[in-house]
Amino acid sequence: MVDVQETPAVPPFDPQGDERAGYFLGGGLLIAAGWGVALGLNVALHLTAPAGGRLFYGLRVASAWGPEGIALALFGAFTGAMGVVLLALGRASPRGPLVLPGAEY
Repeated sequence: MVDVQETPAVPPFDPQGDERAGYFLGGGLLIAAGWGVALGLNVALHLTAPAGGRLFYGLRVASAWGPEGIALALFGAFTGAMGVVLLALGRASPRGPLVLPGAEY
């Protein structure tokens, strides 16, 4: 019979750092990728495409919206909205010292 210990092998680590930095960085990246690239670039390519379409890095972009363009625009809008939620969480979180994970302070 084996006696299983109830204590973890590694003690839990409480970083006590500023979690707002991650919220702000993640939210900003989601907004830039979602609204800037997936939505903004997608709309710009479709609006500037000629009637016959244009080749953009191996992808054929037509002037009419297809299912892929609509799906990418919706995904970009959702991703940007999640970035706004992360920024709101960052503003609502308590401020703490900005430390690197695992650093002794």
